[in-house]
Amino acid sequence: MPYRILVVDDEQIIRDSISFILKKEGYTVDEAANGKLAFDKISDQPFDVVITDIEMPVMKGIELLGKVMHVSPQTIVLVITAYGSLETAIAALRAGASDYILKPLEFDELLIKLKRLLEVRTLTVENQLMRREIQREFDASPIVGKSPAMQRVFDTITTVAGTGSTVLVTGKSGTGKELVARAVHFGSTRRERPFVAINCGAIPESLIESELFGHKRGSFTGAVADKMGFFKAADGGTLFLDEISEMPFNLQVKLLRAIEQREVVPVGTSTPLSIDTRFIASTNRELQKEVAAGRFREDLYYRLNVVEIHLPPLSERKEDIPLLVEHFITRYRADLRKDVKGMDNDVMRSMMNHTWKGEVRELSNIIERAVIFCKGGFITMNDLPEFFHVASRIELPDENKPLQQVLTELEGAYIERALRRNTFNKEQTATVLGISLPTLYRRIKELGIPQE
Repeated sequence: MPYRILVVDDEQIIRDSISFILKKEGYTVDEAANGKLAFDKISDQPFDVVITDIEMPVMKGIELLGKVMHVSPQTIVLVITAYGSLETAIAALRAGASDYILKPLEFDELLIKLKRLLEVRTLTVENQLMRREIQREFDASPIVGKSPAMQRVFDTITTVAGTGSTVLVTGKSGTGKELVARAVHFGSTRRERPFVAINCGAIPESLIESELFGHKRGSFTGAVADKMGFFKAADGGTLFLDEISEMPFNLQVKLLRAIEQREVVPVGTSTPLSIDTRFIASTNRELQKEVAAGRFREDLYYRLNVVEIHLPPLSERKEDIPLLVEHFITRYRADLRKDVKGMDNDVMRSMMNHTWKGEVRELSNIIERAVIFCKGGFITMNDLPEFFHVASRIELPDENKPLQQVLTELEGAYIERALRRNTFNKEQTATVLGISLPTLYRRIKELGIPQE
């Protein structure tokens, strides 16, 4: 399929000239006389490349660039600027433009730059696919991200993976802490040995010691045979202790001993068993606060926190959302055998503007649901849950609308969205909105907001 290119310039002779050259090269070309018309076209259909002048009426090229980067970050933007306005071109590059070309235009230069930019993008996609295949080969799910915060995570993983040091992975629930642990394991010399993951909060407190350290037959009621335990099962490999803050306080000293002495004592025996296990722990809490509150041992905290890898929330790496969306569409397209190619611009805007309380896990679930309900080649707003529709109905009002009416409509839509996100739990919604429960009830009644 030929690449789709949008040419934006207020001078028709320039638009016609560029379009003529590009069509001769086999590209599919559309035109727009100013930034506003261009953005309307981009909102209706995706383009691989936008070639835009800087100085135009109605909407300048810099403003158009910002809007394109927001709704379609994967689109290549090539700006045209006058010879004496290099500082403008540099500003465009900083704002996300891929390259610039000077007036008067040299069409050979334009074609060369365009070909190079498209080749780079193609290679980037191919490299991403190859990296995913390699990671899948080693049973390690890919960690997606290009933001500076995620690049620091990747760098730390690369640095620490080859060591045997204990690692503490921190971050909110749903950010992908187990993926980081797996990446550390599969990047180490232990990759051929077991990776054992346990959730410290999912095991009943009465059984957790036996599950971790093992037990001897007859050591307690129900112990009808010897049990190895997770620590010994991970011997030679990596033991991932997920949500370590849920570990009962009385067992934390035994965990500390196991890490420091490299040995465990099964329940019902006094004979220690040596282990060669690497430890990676994770938590969604601030362990220093848990230590201060007396719920977590300070010596265990320092023993675990040799190297900390902090996973940032999506709110701090929004530029990664389009990559994550592409990744999950690719995954669920294969899993669900649906011919879904992507999503339209309205849906991508919703993805970028949504508050992801459940982080990457929530995003994954939303995309899976959308792929299930998608009936065409692209996901639309109709394929998203209802609370996305509430947010999408908040539009800029007519210019003659009274301000108080606008504020009332926005307040109603926002409260309704909060209610839906909190499953219509009014007490919880009032807390999130920072208002009293009586105030919430009064505004629901005054604004006519549905309550279920």
